[in-house]
Amino acid sequence: MTGKNFKYGSAFPLEGGGLLPELEIRYHVSCENPEGKKVVWICHALTANSDAGDWWNVMVGPGKYFDTGKYFIICANILGSCYGTTGPQSLNPETGRKYLLDFPKVTIRDFVNAHELLRKSLGIKHIDILIGASTGGFQAIEWAIMNPGLIGNLVLMCCDARISAWGTAFNAAQRMVLEADQTFRAQQDPGFGGSKALEACRAIGLISYRSYEGYVAKQSEPDENCLFADKAGSYLRHQGAKLSARFDAYSYYTLLWATDSHNVGRNRGGVGKALRTVKARTLCIAIDSDVLFPQRELEFLAENIPQAKLAVISSAFGHDGFLLEHEQITKVLCKFLNSAGVL
Repeated sequence: MTGKNFKYGSAFPLEGGGLLPELEIRYHVSCENPEGKKVVWICHALTANSDAGDWWNVMVGPGKYFDTGKYFIICANILGSCYGTTGPQSLNPETGRKYLLDFPKVTIRDFVNAHELLRKSLGIKHIDILIGASTGGFQAIEWAIMNPGLIGNLVLMCCDARISAWGTAFNAAQRMVLEADQTFRAQQDPGFGGSKALEACRAIGLISYRSYEGYVAKQSEPDENCLFADKAGSYLRHQGAKLSARFDAYSYYTLLWATDSHNVGRNRGGVGKALRTVKARTLCIAIDSDVLFPQRELEFLAENIPQAKLAVISSAFGHDGFLLEHEQITKVLCKFLNSAGVL
């Protein structure tokens, strides 16, 4: 996958009001030109980047299911992230300083509108497969509603049609941690405040990403006579430090708010009416142990989207199963896509 940058030449209006004076999008592609190739657009999740061959290397790469040698595969970094697309770490051209907490609130629809500009600039007139998991699924279903004639096949994994109160509770708890960190509020130069708070946010998030069975199986104490159990805590601290080393607290704060904007029914007459406008053949993939997006959320999507099918994956890994259960995911994708001659 080759990394590229797209610069939009005009101000970019935002759904919540206001605009960004400049817009730049970081994206990766498997080849230079989509002409004559099937187009596979991958929408990444919350803290991933645009190099899908990096974070989803079991599925994307030479000879993999999404073969970078055969298809035009593209993944674009979302608005507000810290991996090359305009976000809190970008310079505000009106002040000459980084936005940090002054970066405006953005929404899932803003993500999609930005990527629509990129799509048009690349001359992509049809997306054969649009696939997204978690917040990537938010983007994919929103795009299928905003531009229903664009997408041939839609794959939604571990997501819902509208952010639940359960989901917003996790997001709010993490924002509270960031807001309580004095270094985050102080917006310390060069803008890396909140790093310890971000570690705690990751710990909160990981509780929702995994499952009871997964933690018990992997993080139980090996010594049944230990005085204070800490293996699970050590795991959370380790994962928190890893995220803090590669991600930015201000981008994380921005993206949590964006996640809370997810509601495909907003100003469209409700969720059900919006879902019924989707024209793409759709596969909804649920994980039976996902506590963040329970199976019933994907059942609802499949029941309300025309031409939709449901597949359920059994896993002890909870929500993170979409990254780990590649054999099961490949099997259901083959049944859905290969049988129809899509890939």
